Amino acid sequence: MKRRKKDSIRKFLRASLAVTVLSSTVVSSHAFASENKENQNANTVKVQLLGLNDLHGQIDTITKLKLDGENVLAGSMEYTAAAMKQREAANPNTLLVHTGDMIGGSPLVSAAFQDEPTVEVMESMGFDVGTLGNHEFDEGIEELHRMIEGGDHPKGVPGYDGMNFPIVAANAFDTATGELITKPYVVKKAGSKKIGFIGVVTQETPNIIVSKGNETLKITDEAEAINKYAEKLKKKGVEAIVVLTHNPTTQTGNSDAFDASKIAENVDDEIDVIFSAHNHAKVNKVVDSKLIVQSYSYGSAFSDVDLELDPVSGDVVNKQAEIVTVYQKDYTPDAEVSNIINKYKDLVEPIKAEVVGHSLTTLSTAKAYTGDYRDLPLGNLIADGMKVNMNADFALMNGGGVRAQLDAGEVTFGDLFSIQPFGNVLNKVTVTGTDLETILNNQLSPSGYDFHVAGFNYTYAMDAQSNTAKVVDITLPDGSKIDKTKEYTVVVNNYMFGNTKYGIAAVSRGMEVGPEDIQATVDYVKTLPSPFEYKQEGRIKEVTPVAATAQ
Repeated sequence: MKRRKKDSIRKFLRASLAVTVLSSTVVSSHAFASENKENQNANTVKVQLLGLNDLHGQIDTITKLKLDGENVLAGSMEYTAAAMKQREAANPNTLLVHTGDMIGGSPLVSAAFQDEPTVEVMESMGFDVGTLGNHEFDEGIEELHRMIEGGDHPKGVPGYDGMNFPIVAANAFDTATGELITKPYVVKKAGSKKIGFIGVVTQETPNIIVSKGNETLKITDEAEAINKYAEKLKKKGVEAIVVLTHNPTTQTGNSDAFDASKIAENVDDEIDVIFSAHNHAKVNKVVDSKLIVQSYSYGSAFSDVDLELDPVSGDVVNKQAEIVTVYQKDYTPDAEVSNIINKYKDLVEPIKAEVVGHSLTTLSTAKAYTGDYRDLPLGNLIADGMKVNMNADFALMNGGGVRAQLDAGEVTFGDLFSIQPFGNVLNKVTVTGTDLETILNNQLSPSGYDFHVAGFNYTYAMDAQSNTAKVVDITLPDGSKIDKTKEYTVVVNNYMFGNTKYGIAAVSRGMEVGPEDIQATVDYVKTLPSPFEYKQEGRIKEVTPVAATAQ
């Protein structure tokens, strides 16, 4: 893989669009830029940062959007590459950055080749630096090193030589070595000035990834890591500092405990820009003088951050941003990226096109509400396949692992792979009825349930006062209550088994390892009538607290 040279045909910086005016603690990036106009100088060094987040290997994924009431198409990386190259051509001082989850959870065109096609696309586009997301750990630390540094994989392309741009993460440690997994930061030249890039990944990562291969992963406090290396950068004379963080945020307020906006409030004021990620949102705001951006996901948009650097000190004196949606109608596909995508699409097509069944109806990923019924037909299908494949009493399937709907009509391997792209492995363990109730309670949240189930039914109720949910009862298909003292076998995937929030590993005994989850689903669909039909069955019901008390 060879990196494309930067295009330097013009030397002016285009004006950026304004963003929404926010609350007193969060002001618009355009307003912030205006407040700093007195610092501008005709000789400032004008720098452009173009950022992507959460691509997830979706190199050929097209997003359908509405524009002025019309249906339009956005994304697919040959268009995104063209759009970013067009912006890049406007300023020779342009750097391309990403904030993680560029691989993992990928469609077959990338995943079938160990996500090496996505790396090839990023290299073709000329990325300068990136950081880690939680999905970069999907196959463990060792495979992460291979993806970064190179080396052959049975599913990959012979001679794979790794990424030709640095990956930085200042808070991701391997306790086996006591060292950071990657470099914490990198310094890049922009014109005559230096910009420091520090990377961090959300602290929740160990709790939302597979445990196998990541047993020695340790993620430390993001703000502390940023401050540590910001100080080192300042001592090196670097005044412009950008953070690449795989932490979520929203346009207003905070999204969770590890929100990028909270990080902004707790890091050195020398930090100028924070590229966020993880929750696939559109963000363009300023918090505590730090400009924060995020551009949806899957390459449907990118962040364009414009900086003006003092020509003497190199400090940022002006900054503003635009989130650019990539409408396909506005661009001609980039030929080099198109060739890469088409090469792998041709290779994977015979695998993708295999017909394995026929669905009478479309099975959505949206949870339906029919009376008190809450079960999802697509989730029921997957859980049934897991249960049958491992000859278990019960099966549990995490909702986040169901990534796409199943359209009515022919069902191909490619269709099913789009639904379950992670390559997780089935694990059958033994639990008591009481243990099962504990696990089900662990997965409930104020927003409802997570797991799809097979082999039993259960009801849960919300407590309005405490804003919590709790299991009311668990019954077998014949209507009898589960025996809380009896032992049952239950099959889950290895991600679920290792997730500490769910607590499956803590209460289970024994372990039988099965095939990849996608293979269990494919095998099961092949056994179904043609066409088959899955409907809501009431496997999961939500009852009111009053009804729960009556039981």
